[in-house]
Amino acid sequence: MWLLRLPGVYRPQADTRLLLGALRDARVREGARVADLCTGSGIGALAAARAGASEVLAVDAYRPAVFSARFNAAVRRLPVRVRHGDVTSALEAAPFDLVLSNPPYVPCPSAAPSPGAAMAWDAGWDGRRCLNVLCDNAFDMLSPGGTMLLVHSRVCGALRTVESLRDKGLKSSIVARSIEPFGPVMRERAGYLADAGLIEPGERQEELVVIRADRVER
Repeated sequence: MWLLRLPGVYRPQADTRLLLGALRDARVREGARVADLCTGSGIGALAAARAGASEVLAVDAYRPAVFSARFNAAVRRLPVRVRHGDVTSALEAAPFDLVLSNPPYVPCPSAAPSPGAAMAWDAGWDGRRCLNVLCDNAFDMLSPGGTMLLVHSRVCGALRTVESLRDKGLKSSIVARSIEPFGPVMRERAGYLADAGLIEPGERQEELVVIRADRVER
């Protein structure tokens, strides 16, 4: 799929493909309301709209990503609305039948992301700055019977995400996995990651996971 990506906008890659595969497996319900958080170029939002969603809200904190996603949705005439903001800005439009997210998850020494393109990956010392916010708000974002699909690296704690979502009252499990070589950012930070105890010395590949959380009414 051809996509406009303004300078600095995250390029869809292995984690994107893994999330889109999980989206296909989840089978978007016809007429569903969907949120795509940290949308980047908007590829997840477009896929959800093409799969039958009647309304899609795409959110990103990086303005060039917002402009890119708006253009990509408009030229395809898909029912996607794009908003500038962090992941919590979707709460006022909640609940959703489906929430997708490929959030920043690369650990970095700084608590705050660097400006620009690094906003797409910098995620605090343990990689969970955005993940923790998503887990804390997941239940309120979902309608009864709704589903969240969340992709990230095991480096920042896949089981921690699963357990956090369960603690919030959601049924949660890992539904997709992929072993990938480190990309440029992870290679550059390998020394920091090893010093922080997040990887083994010399480790140069990571496992990506998609975690599914369902709001099951009891």
